[in-house]
Amino acid sequence: MAYRRRLKNKKPPGGWELIEEVIEDFEAQLKEAVNEEHEGRRKNELTWKINRIHWEKNRFIYDLMYVRKVMSKELYEWLVREKVADGALISKWRKPGYEILCSMLAIQKGNHNFGTTSHCRVPMALRGAQQRITPDVQIGCISCASGDGKFGAPIWWNTPLEEDDVPDAAAEQHRAQWGQEGAGMAPSRKRPAPEEAAPEEEDLPDEVRQRLSALRDGGLD
Repeated sequence: MAYRRRLKNKKPPGGWELIEEVIEDFEAQLKEAVNEEHEGRRKNELTWKINRIHWEKNRFIYDLMYVRKVMSKELYEWLVREKVADGALISKWRKPGYEILCSMLAIQKGNHNFGTTSHCRVPMALRGAQQRITPDVQIGCISCASGDGKFGAPIWWNTPLEEDDVPDAAAEQHRAQWGQEGAGMAPSRKRPAPEEAAPEEEDLPDEVRQRLSALRDGGLD
């Protein structure tokens, strides 16, 4: 049901008028993301931007409630009840190890191979080279493990990355993968010529190689 229709004729608690405009802006971004053209994109990539905006909207609410502590409990519970806020996700952020969890999908073991969580929950330094900076196929999150975050948020598929953000052992390899201006590395770094790409890439599975190719091309906006 549409956001405005859900809240129509429902009297919100005090304080809603102070955040209504911001929430409406997030909802408009979500609607725009849902209606975006999908031509040329893989099916799973269509949800990546939606997941990121959803995280950012709920992080705004979390910050007001638990960090700045300027939101009343009554207003917060109303937002959760009316499904404006994702109560389950916000609750997880308050637990050690889940401080920047990207999505509840990442920890639903039934959604992943071998009944485990998403690889974005594993610190990048502990991953194999093939998954080091590969986004979760459902969510678009590269890492939401505690300690790996950037700007107080998960590392998303389109989060700008510097060489120091990637474990040293793979820095040269990932320079090629994140080299395009606007897709991750600092603007001064140039995209390498095809022959300069990391030689290990030829040995990667087809699916992983396709993801890396999409990242070089800028992925989603």
